[in-house]
Amino acid sequence: MAKGFGGMDLNSLMAQAKKIQKQIAKAQEEAAKETVEVSVGGGMVSVSANGLGEIVNIKISKEIVDPDDIETLEDLILSGVNEAIRKAKQNMEEKISALTGGLNIPGMF
Repeated sequence: MAKGFGGMDLNSLMAQAKKIQKQIAKAQEEAAKETVEVSVGGGMVSVSANGLGEIVNIKISKEIVDPDDIETLEDLILSGVNEAIRKAKQNMEEKISALTGGLNIPGMF
């Protein structure tokens, strides 16, 4: 029996790491299928992102479209996109954290 790390069975530790790795991969796959939606500007702009942080949908209310004020529309879209990506990333981190017990594993996020 291979011992290491304070007498722990190395084979058992490796098996547990592989199990967690598979669970993380499954959680990432499931999260990639989920979408989050955020609204900005009082609901005038809505942005949806999947668990990979990809924008999958943008809805813009006709009332916010003003040819004389494009900057406001641009700001709302940018704000919505950034918030949707942040929320999708947060959801992914929460799923992974639940599996790793809060351990921050490099390269996972």
